[in-house]
Amino acid sequence: MTSVVLLDYGSGNLHSAERALVRAGAQVEVTADHRAALAADGLVVPGVGAFAACMAGLREVRGERIIGQRLAGGRPVLGICVGMQILFERGVEFGVETEGCGEWPGTVDKLDAPVLPHMGWNTVEAPAESVLFAGMDAGTRFYFVHTYAARSWELPPSDHLAAPKLTWTEHGSRFLAAVENGALSATQFHPEKSGDAGAQLLSNWVKSL
Repeated sequence: MTSVVLLDYGSGNLHSAERALVRAGAQVEVTADHRAALAADGLVVPGVGAFAACMAGLREVRGERIIGQRLAGGRPVLGICVGMQILFERGVEFGVETEGCGEWPGTVDKLDAPVLPHMGWNTVEAPAESVLFAGMDAGTRFYFVHTYAARSWELPPSDHLAAPKLTWTEHGSRFLAAVENGALSATQFHPEKSGDAGAQLLSNWVKSL
């Protein structure tokens, strides 16, 4: 059975994420143990709350090193919600800038929308070649709860690397709903709270490991 570690660094809805991953066909261990996290077929990085608090918790367990080591070896990682945001270079909340993991260039900042937080179900614009969204139609909805997001993509195209697969949605303005970039994938929405659609997305990811 495919093994997945759900990284426990003090942030994220671990119980519902664990149940959803088991439903998707994974054997799940919730831990911050480095050996387990590096050995698993897949690593899931959850996250709720503030960018700065998540980064502080991640650094306490040296989670940014785990992520970096896995990606250096081409080992899959999936970030969820703030677990997606902290993969970028920086986050800006209440005028305070916090350094992220830096796996992707760019800034996570406040959505430009009349109603915040953004809370509810949105359709997304996924590329046809997406692995995460394979088998889903254009009207599929996912559940979002957030105030901040990555609203642009700053990674330049490369002649040597495959172009990242970017999935967009809109709340006031466009923002990234998901990114698939080699071994590193992430969703701004919560697949574990997105019913059958989220279950299919997680199943697609687990099957790709």
